Amino acid sequence: MHTAITAAFGDAMRVQDAFIKNPANRQTIVEIATQIVNTYRKRGKVIIFGNGGSMCDAMHFAEELTGRFHRDREALPAIAISDPSHITCVGNDYGFEQIFARGVQAYAQSGDVVIGISTSGNSANIIAGLQSARAMGCVTVALLGGTGGKISGSTDLQLIVPADTSDRVQEVHTIVLHILVQLVESELFFPTPNPPQYA
Repeated sequence: MHTAITAAFGDAMRVQDAFIKNPANRQTIVEIATQIVNTYRKRGKVIIFGNGGSMCDAMHFAEELTGRFHRDREALPAIAISDPSHITCVGNDYGFEQIFARGVQAYAQSGDVVIGISTSGNSANIIAGLQSARAMGCVTVALLGGTGGKISGSTDLQLIVPADTSDRVQEVHTIVLHILVQLVESELFFPTPNPPQYA
């Protein structure tokens, strides 16, 4: 077991190191954060969605914005499309592929930032959700894994984690989402650095 633990940490660190050493990834994170900041300054919102563990990441990201990250500040509007009643209703009436598209159609407005998370890049419901967002004039962002799958190249901004398994991809997605909240929170409320508060 000790060998497996050490190997898992080593693998995770290699994936993270490879990702952040790519200057294009760092620049894209800046661009995503800038889009979110600009959307909030225009009184828009962020909508985010994913399946399984990626849905948990979406919910985590949204609550960091509506709640707080490092310090107390104004609540920021963010919606994770994760309501079980919505998902089961739409899944039953329209099919599972439409659960995020219908959520986007219900909540999004032109100029909002819509983020889809897919470790494979091939999830049909993520594809449909992002397509709906693009058709509505939203800024579309994809967090992907592997080679990016079918979603790669179809959004305004994208980040692809070059890993073969969902766990390694999701670990980097979580870090990226935390960094985005940090950048957005700092830019909007705390341009002068201060020590963080932890709850």
